[in-house]
Amino acid sequence: MEPSNSDGSLTGETGSGSSWFQWRVNLSTKYQQFLDRSTPHILWRWLSLIAIGFVYTIRVYYLQGFYIVTYGLGIYLLNLLIGFLSPQVDPESEEPTLPSKATDEFKPFIRRLPEFKFWYSLTKAFCVAFVMTFFSIFDVPVFWPILLLYWIVLFIFTMKRQLRHMMKYKYVPFDVGKQRYAGKASTSEKGFSSFSLAKEDTEF
Repeated sequence: MEPSNSDGSLTGETGSGSSWFQWRVNLSTKYQQFLDRSTPHILWRWLSLIAIGFVYTIRVYYLQGFYIVTYGLGIYLLNLLIGFLSPQVDPESEEPTLPSKATDEFKPFIRRLPEFKFWYSLTKAFCVAFVMTFFSIFDVPVFWPILLLYWIVLFIFTMKRQLRHMMKYKYVPFDVGKQRYAGKASTSEKGFSSFSLAKEDTEF
């Protein structure tokens, strides 16, 4: 009597499944390592994003279509930009964390959307939009000047509101280095300076 192949087939399916899972884990690990190594290279990351955006623009211009995809991409980019320029803690709902006294230490601006996540989200958005241009189902016929005009108006109003928010709560969405507000000298410093002056008088 020949042995049954049910156990063998089950073992083969289990082995193939585990190998596929292991391949995904290895790929995910290498991809994460690549992102970790690219974190300090800010200039090269943004240059690569500009290159990707240029390639996408050339493709859309060459195809003369996919304007609705580009419009959706523009709305998504505007949303990311607002998160990049906004503080992590909204001053309207939380107590202000800015220095209120002369001796308070300067606190750097903490973004709602960090720079790396901003760049990473932009890159993914351009790549997804680029892939969508290979499928004609996304090429919806629209009158693109209307979409462009609407996006420009939306951008102006959004940036105007963001600037008003920045002026109202007095914050700048860019770090200029760690600073300390100059105030009156501390008690120890005053005592040290008085001791130095007294010592000089006794020497004379």
